[in-house]
Amino acid sequence: MLNMETVSKTFGIGTINEKLALDTISLSLNEGEFLTIIGGNGAGKSTLLNCISGTCPIDKGRVFLDSEDITYMPEYKRSRKIGRVFQDPLRGTAFDMTIEENLAIAYSKGKKKGLTRGISKTDRKWLREQVALLELGLEDRLKSKVGLLSGGQRQALTLLMATIVKPKLLQLDEHTAALDPAIAKKVLSLTKKIVKEHNISTMMITHNMNVALEYGTRTIMMHEGRIILDIKGEERKKMTVDALIEQFSKRSGTRLSNDRMLLKKN
Repeated sequence: MLNMETVSKTFGIGTINEKLALDTISLSLNEGEFLTIIGGNGAGKSTLLNCISGTCPIDKGRVFLDSEDITYMPEYKRSRKIGRVFQDPLRGTAFDMTIEENLAIAYSKGKKKGLTRGISKTDRKWLREQVALLELGLEDRLKSKVGLLSGGQRQALTLLMATIVKPKLLQLDEHTAALDPAIAKKVLSLTKKIVKEHNISTMMITHNMNVALEYGTRTIMMHEGRIILDIKGEERKKMTVDALIEQFSKRSGTRLSNDRMLLKKN
């Protein structure tokens, strides 16, 4: 579903702040594969997603999505194929529009525009059924403005919006980091359920190593713009957080000075 070929990205070229963010990254992702991504601050995790989504133009390499070369495709065209949920619950929705209106916009993604009624009775019924699957009671608040929702409710809604039309690729950029633990667990559970039911190819960034190993089917660890560890199958099932930290030290040549801050264990 996704194929990156020797992708590199450097910020601030020729300046004192020059930073190599991605160093000849090559990565393939199969259809339905759920990849979790971990690494310290500045490892290149978000830049990786940004280069795939088109937010950041790459310096070198190629990016293919479902066998289509999207290397030079503008971000707005990629957004029809890529669903994304950010860390900030405020970024994925229009706060001054209703839940129903936000969902209608997401539902129309990639469809031809015309002069027909924006939300038909059939659409409204179907959207209500989809919201009910979140089990947050939002199906009875479709006329409420999104700005009135809590962070967890808003993030769950954003997740639904990102997948209501099945994307080729779903990107989750620490989408539970700003939520309290109980709500974060709920959103992660919803994530797992939606990804599995719709067989969506997914990339999820997390700082929590337990989450990285518990969710998904494959885990990569990044350091200084490179992938230094790629585990799946039985190796991943047997991997512990302590073993992961040890692997980081071996592969990177450094130790985590504060693993609770850089790569949370709990």
